[in-house]
Amino acid sequence: MLRKLINSFRATQDAPLPQPDAQLALGALMVRVAKSDHSYKLSEIRQIDRLLARMFDLNPVAAAKMRATCEKLDMRAPNTDAFAALIREGLDHAHRLAALEALCEVMLADGTAHTEEMEEIHEARVLLGLDEDDMREVLTRVGGSQG
Repeated sequence: MLRKLINSFRATQDAPLPQPDAQLALGALMVRVAKSDHSYKLSEIRQIDRLLARMFDLNPVAAAKMRATCEKLDMRAPNTDAFAALIREGLDHAHRLAALEALCEVMLADGTAHTEEMEEIHEARVLLGLDEDDMREVLTRVGGSQG
Protein backbone atom coordinates (compact mmCIF):
# COMPACT_ATOMS: atom_id res chain seq x y z
CA MET A 1 0.00 0.00 0.00
CA LEU A 2 2.81 2.40 0.83
CA ARG A 3 4.42 1.60 -2.54
CA LYS A 4 1.18 2.57 -4.33
CA LEU A 5 1.09 5.86 -2.49
CA ILE A 6 4.71 6.65 -3.32
CA ASN A 7 4.21 5.68 -6.96
CA SER A 8 1.15 7.91 -7.23
CA PHE A 9 3.27 10.89 -6.14
CA ARG A 10 5.97 10.00 -8.65
CA ALA A 11 3.46 9.74 -11.47
CA THR A 12 2.11 13.19 -10.65
CA GLN A 13 5.58 14.73 -10.50
CA ASP A 14 6.64 13.24 -13.83
CA ALA A 15 3.48 14.23 -15.71
CA PRO A 16 4.42 15.92 -18.98
CA LEU A 17 3.84 19.63 -19.27
CA PRO A 18 1.72 21.05 -22.07
CA GLN A 19 3.38 22.73 -25.01
CA PRO A 20 3.48 26.42 -24.14
CA ASP A 21 1.26 28.78 -26.09
CA ALA A 22 1.06 32.57 -25.77
CA GLN A 23 -1.09 32.33 -22.62
CA LEU A 24 1.20 29.89 -20.82
CA ALA A 25 4.23 31.84 -22.01
CA LEU A 26 2.85 35.03 -20.51
CA GLY A 27 2.09 33.24 -17.24
CA ALA A 28 5.62 31.83 -17.16
CA LEU A 29 7.06 35.29 -17.78
CA MET A 30 4.98 36.66 -14.90
CA VAL A 31 6.41 33.95 -12.65
CA ARG A 32 9.91 34.71 -13.93
CA VAL A 33 9.53 38.43 -13.17
CA ALA A 34 8.20 37.65 -9.67
CA LYS A 35 11.11 35.30 -8.95
CA SER A 36 13.81 37.46 -10.52
CA ASP A 37 14.57 39.24 -7.24
CA HIS A 38 15.07 35.83 -5.57
CA SER A 39 11.96 36.35 -3.46
CA TYR A 40 8.64 34.87 -4.64
CA LYS A 41 6.12 36.51 -2.35
CA LEU A 42 2.51 35.59 -1.68
CA SER A 43 1.45 39.04 -2.93
CA GLU A 44 3.09 38.28 -6.27
CA ILE A 45 1.47 34.85 -6.48
CA ARG A 46 -1.94 36.36 -5.76
CA GLN A 47 -1.39 39.07 -8.36
CA ILE A 48 -0.41 36.49 -10.98
CA ASP A 49 -3.56 34.50 -10.20
CA ARG A 50 -5.72 37.64 -10.48
CA LEU A 51 -4.11 38.62 -13.78
CA LEU A 52 -4.48 35.15 -15.28
CA ALA A 53 -8.13 35.04 -14.20
CA ARG A 54 -8.85 38.49 -15.63
CA MET A 55 -6.91 38.15 -18.86
CA PHE A 56 -8.06 34.65 -19.76
CA ASP A 57 -11.51 34.64 -18.16
CA LEU A 58 -10.66 31.91 -15.63
CA ASN A 59 -12.17 31.15 -12.26
CA PRO A 60 -9.79 31.38 -9.27
CA VAL A 61 -9.08 27.62 -9.16
CA ALA A 62 -8.33 27.44 -12.90
CA ALA A 63 -6.08 30.50 -12.61
CA ALA A 64 -4.14 28.93 -9.72
CA LYS A 65 -3.74 25.69 -11.69
CA MET A 66 -2.53 27.64 -14.70
CA ARG A 67 -0.02 29.50 -12.53
CA ALA A 68 1.24 26.19 -11.12
CA THR A 69 1.78 24.95 -14.68
CA CYS A 70 3.52 28.21 -15.55
CA GLU A 71 5.82 27.81 -12.52
CA LYS A 72 6.86 24.37 -13.82
CA LEU A 73 7.37 25.73 -17.33
CA ASP A 74 9.49 28.55 -15.92
CA MET A 75 11.71 26.07 -14.07
CA ARG A 76 12.24 23.97 -17.20
CA ALA A 77 12.57 26.74 -19.76
CA PRO A 78 16.07 27.75 -20.77
CA ASN A 79 15.50 31.48 -21.25
CA THR A 80 13.03 34.30 -21.65
CA ASP A 81 13.45 34.39 -25.44
CA ALA A 82 11.28 31.33 -26.09
CA PHE A 83 8.37 32.66 -24.05
CA ALA A 84 8.62 36.14 -25.54
CA ALA A 85 8.71 34.69 -29.07
CA LEU A 86 5.45 32.81 -28.46
CA ILE A 87 3.81 36.02 -27.27
CA ARG A 88 5.32 38.22 -30.00
CA GLU A 89 4.31 35.82 -32.79
CA GLY A 90 0.88 35.03 -31.36
CA LEU A 91 -0.40 38.45 -30.30
CA ASP A 92 -0.94 41.82 -31.92
CA HIS A 93 0.62 45.02 -30.58
CA ALA A 94 -2.28 45.87 -28.25
CA HIS A 95 -2.17 42.42 -26.64
CA ARG A 96 1.62 42.57 -26.30
CA LEU A 97 1.16 45.90 -24.49
CA ALA A 98 -1.34 44.19 -22.20
CA ALA A 99 1.23 41.44 -21.59
CA LEU A 100 3.88 44.02 -20.68
CA GLU A 101 1.38 45.74 -18.39
CA ALA A 102 0.73 42.43 -16.63
CA LEU A 103 4.47 41.93 -16.10
CA CYS A 104 4.70 45.42 -14.57
CA GLU A 105 1.73 44.72 -12.29
CA VAL A 106 3.50 41.60 -11.03
CA MET A 107 6.67 43.61 -10.46
CA LEU A 108 4.75 46.12 -8.33
CA ALA A 109 2.67 43.50 -6.46
CA ASP A 110 4.97 43.55 -3.43
CA GLY A 111 5.12 47.35 -3.41
CA THR A 112 8.69 47.61 -4.69
CA ALA A 113 10.15 47.61 -8.18
CA HIS A 114 13.39 45.68 -7.65
CA THR A 115 16.29 46.18 -10.04
CA GLU A 116 16.26 42.51 -11.10
CA GLU A 117 12.55 42.69 -11.91
CA MET A 118 13.03 45.85 -13.99
CA GLU A 119 15.88 44.19 -15.88
CA GLU A 120 13.70 41.14 -16.60
CA ILE A 121 10.85 43.35 -17.80
CA HIS A 122 13.12 45.46 -20.01
CA GLU A 123 14.53 42.28 -21.59
CA ALA A 124 11.00 40.98 -22.15
CA ARG A 125 9.92 44.34 -23.61
CA VAL A 126 12.64 44.20 -26.23
CA LEU A 127 11.91 40.56 -27.03
CA LEU A 128 8.19 41.36 -27.32
CA GLY A 129 9.02 43.93 -30.00
CA LEU A 130 7.94 46.89 -27.88
CA ASP A 131 9.81 50.17 -27.54
CA GLU A 132 10.59 52.63 -24.73
CA ASP A 133 7.46 54.67 -25.50
CA ASP A 134 5.39 51.53 -24.96
CA MET A 135 7.17 50.97 -21.66
CA ARG A 136 6.50 54.53 -20.49
CA GLU A 137 2.83 54.19 -21.45
CA VAL A 138 2.50 50.94 -19.51
CA LEU A 139 4.29 52.25 -16.44
CA THR A 140 2.04 55.30 -16.42
CA ARG A 141 -1.04 53.05 -16.56
CA VAL A 142 0.09 50.81 -13.71
CA GLY A 143 1.12 53.77 -11.58
CA GLY A 144 4.86 53.17 -11.69
CA SER A 145 7.35 55.98 -11.62
CA GLN A 146 10.16 53.98 -13.20
CA GLY A 147 11.18 54.47 -16.81
